[in-house]
Amino acid sequence: MEKGTDAASVQIALERRILEGLSCEWELGLWVLDSGVRRLMKKPIFRLADTTRRVGQWSKEWGEICISREFALHHPWESVRQVMLHEMAHQLADVLGRDADETPHGPTFRRACDMLRADPAAAGRFPGLEQSVSPKDPADQILSRVQKLLSLARSSNRHEAEAAMLKAHDLIAKHNLDMLNRTERRDFITTRIGRPGLRHRQDESLLANLLINHYFVQGIWVPIFVLEKGKRGRVMEISGTQQNVEMAAYVHDFVSRFIDAEWERYNRDKGLTLHRKTDFAIGIINGFMDKLDQQLEAKDPIEYSPVLVGDPQLKAYMKYRYRRIRSTGGSRRRHDPDVYKDGKRIGKSMVIHKGIEEKEGNKGRLIPG
Repeated sequence: MEKGTDAASVQIALERRILEGLSCEWELGLWVLDSGVRRLMKKPIFRLADTTRRVGQWSKEWGEICISREFALHHPWESVRQVMLHEMAHQLADVLGRDADETPHGPTFRRACDMLRADPAAAGRFPGLEQSVSPKDPADQILSRVQKLLSLARSSNRHEAEAAMLKAHDLIAKHNLDMLNRTERRDFITTRIGRPGLRHRQDESLLANLLINHYFVQGIWVPIFVLEKGKRGRVMEISGTQQNVEMAAYVHDFVSRFIDAEWERYNRDKGLTLHRKTDFAIGIINGFMDKLDQQLEAKDPIEYSPVLVGDPQLKAYMKYRYRRIRSTGGSRRRHDPDVYKDGKRIGKSMVIHKGIEEKEGNKGRLIPG
């Protein structure tokens, strides 16, 4: 087979999977609607079109949601999903019965977006949830001070580095406790962290718990179409204020990269399996959490712990965003005690600091640019 023909076959297969994914995500998008409204939503036809004028369009006449082929192939799946939800909101607005003199993005559309938890602007620009964590305004003094402390945490002096990191955590806790003592309304955002997968390892769940227990965010595993596998899977969503989500997402990325780097060193001459990497990662995360827990115990855990303190406004936001939540228990397997212990020892010495940059690559695009 010629090279050009082979590339065309690959793209055709990918486009077919994208269409399957759009269909799956549309079905998943229905779960937040009341049963009566859900029954009125008829599944549309999904199509990729050769247009650069619009990234997406809903056609009531044809019962069709159309997505730009160029956009779908060269942007992260999460951005494609957000555009599909935007067009799904247009479909729902027609079901709700928008007035004839209403603009396409008028009150009925905004109501539909609210019902679907969709981004009203997703078709006007190219953001996905992965871009919700944007650079902060320099005027944000709290985050600026935290960033300076995390820069100091790069010190070669372990005690100085650790002191700077713990001081940053202390500042985050005090800032959040001060916000909780005030009554003004706070805005919350949601972003997705980690890679979507059909299954998730114990260390991935434990890392999510680390963020929830120490960084004033809430997290939940949500269903998603895993494009690489062509099947439904799950991904972690975290919610909180802009500053807290930003910090938690950074910590998640930092710890994940730290585990990968330390495992590569640890396993260089051992030849251990990926199961043992999970044991190693669990040890690192538990070791780091022990250090943060000791900091809490030195203060008043009831006053400083994000879990014990609670945030009524964030709880209300979570209740709005996720209408149906159910708890599931994951299966546990036996760990290698030696590998786990070595990981825990390394985790106790881990210091979160500023300075790890995004690796070059296709940054989540379906086909590299």
